[in-house]
Amino acid sequence: MTVTLPADYKPSDAEEFMNPLQVEYFRRKLLQLRADAERELAANPAAGADDALREGDQADQASAAVDREFDIVNRERAQAALHKIDQALARIDNGSYGYCEDTGEPIKLRRLDAQPTATLTTEAQARRERPGS
Repeated sequence: MTVTLPADYKPSDAEEFMNPLQVEYFRRKLLQLRADAERELAANPAAGADDALREGDQADQASAAVDREFDIVNRERAQAALHKIDQALARIDNGSYGYCEDTGEPIKLRRLDAQPTATLTTEAQARRERPGS
């Protein structure tokens, strides 16, 4: 089923939750985030043997090591984001997207718009983060 999404569409609480327009809106948002994460990975290729770490004085080597560590952290962050995005897209495909994995309640649209990979309502997230929970 193809859904035509108006260019200025924004999900609204006045609509039925996760109607076809909302689902398509979040699918597109997630696909854009996926493309961004893939670009980030392409911009930071996997760390390999780095000649800059062996050449130059100690300051150059230290600077190169810091740069390499920064690239590794960025790559790991992008890989983790890509994994979460793929999980969210799978939830869209199986019809569970937008519903809290702890309670089954709808996640607020405002939260999903800000964090499309969210799997918990803010209340469920707070319970998980509470010490002793």
